[in-house]
Formats: sequence, C-alpha cells, structure tokens
Amino acid sequence: MQLWVGLGNPGPQYAMHRHNVGFMALDVMADMHGFGSVQKKFQGWVQDGRIGGERIILLKPATFMNESGRSVGEALRFYKLDLDALTVFHDELDLAPFKVKVKIGGGAAGHNGLRSIDRHCGQDYRRVRLGIGHPGHKDRVHGYVLGNYAKAEQDELAGMLGSVSAEADWLAKGDNPRFMSDVALRQQD
Repeated sequence: MQLWVGLGNPGPQYAMHRHNVGFMALDVMADMHGFGSVQKKFQGWVQDGRIGGERIILLKPATFMNESGRSVGEALRFYKLDLDALTVFHDELDLAPFKVKVKIGGGAAGHNGLRSIDRHCGQDYRRVRLGIGHPGHKDRVHGYVLGNYAKAEQDELAGMLGSVSAEADWLAKGDNPRFMSDVALRQQD
C-alpha cells in the first residue's frame, strides 16, 4: 500500500491556483483510474483505489498548505506506513512550467507544505515536482503561486496532468526514471 498526497489549499477560491496543482493531479488520477468515492479522514479527503496493481490511498489535506504535515502524519500512522510508501505531488517554482521531475528527500526550498511534512514526518519521501516556473523576482512569488493559471496555459496544464496520471503505473512500481521519461515523451506529442 502507498500513500499519495497532493498539496493544495481547500476551497473553491483556490481551485485553479498554481499552488493547488498537487490537488489537481490527484483529482485527474482518481478519475482516470476509477478510484472510489471521497471520504473525509485524516483532516483531509481520501480516495482508495489501484494503480499498476498497487493499492494507492490518495490524500488531499484540508488543513491548508502550511499544516499539511498534520494530515499526512495522521494517515501514515493509521496505515502503519514508512516514508518510503509516501509520494507527495506539489508545485515547484524551480522547474519550468509543466515539466515534471521526481526526487527522493531533500529540502523544502521555501515550500511551506513540504516544510510541514518534513517537520511532522521526516524528509525521506518521494516528491513529484510539478513545474510552475518562477515569476522572476522573489517579491512576486507569493502572488504568483496563489494566482490562477491563465487561460492560455489550460491546454498545457491539462496535458501535464493527463500525462502524470497516464504514466502513474510507473510510480506505483517504483520506476521513477521511466515515469519521468514517459511523461516527457507524452508532452512532446
């Protein structure tokens, strides 16, 4: 069993924010892979299903970004899972828009959701970094991540989310390089 967490902020006013791309990724996966209905658990929303023959629990913390670790820690403890069973999908300023990279462990790089998970659970978990690009100056970061995707970005956003979901079998099997390669190939089409 694996726990896959999408980071974002709860509420319709945040739905299309760049900071919510983790929530968006889980929504597309749940839909594409036929996950069960949403349940309120662990201070968040949970869906249970299978990807690539593996049982996957999808979790979207409802704690707001800065407290995501409370929800994640509660779910890990309930299912008695170690950090190697945890995958976190999150927005990444340091990646070009719509690029996707995977890494294990590392720092939070100023991301408050990751910082919260690190504080509550530790750092050695898999991160699926969903590129949103950087606005150019650190003073503009807050407004940028809490801003909506532009209409002109919608097709590329949908393409990235669809590619991540379509290739999620490789993540479930633990083949991070194949996942990244196949997502990149899909995005070239």
